Amino acid sequence: MIDHLGVTVRDLARARAFYEAALTPLGIAVQMEVTEEMTGGHGAHLGFGTPGKPFFWIGTGKAAQGGVHVAFAAPDRATVDSFHAAALAAGGRDNGAPGLRPEYHPDYYGAFVFDPDGNNIEAVCHTPE
Repeated sequence: MIDHLGVTVRDLARARAFYEAALTPLGIAVQMEVTEEMTGGHGAHLGFGTPGKPFFWIGTGKAAQGGVHVAFAAPDRATVDSFHAAALAAGGRDNGAPGLRPEYHPDYYGAFVFDPDGNNIEAVCHTPE
C-alpha cells in the first residue's frame, strides 16, 4: 500500500493556494507544515490529507532527480530495515538510512533510497517499535 506521495514545486505559496482550492471539495486539506529548518535545508513542505494523515506532499528544494517521491507503508520497523537492505543490494543508492524521523512525528520510522532512475523511494512505519 502506498503511504504517501510527494512532488516538488517551484513556488510553495502559489502551489498551496492551488491545492487548497482544488482539494477542498475532496475533503483534503493541509494537515502538516514542515519548515526548511526542520528538514535540514531540504526545502519546506506541506502535507495534505485527512485529519491525522497527510498523504500528498508538496515541497520546495532540489527537484527530485526522477521527479517523484513514493513511500510504501511497512507493518513494522524490521520491514523498513529489510526494504532498505534489499533496495541497496538491488542497485539502489542510499538516501537516508533506516531510523526515526521525529520531525514528522515521534514514531515515524523510515528509510529512503534512490531507484536506478533517481526516484526517491521510501518505506515507512508509523507505529512504536
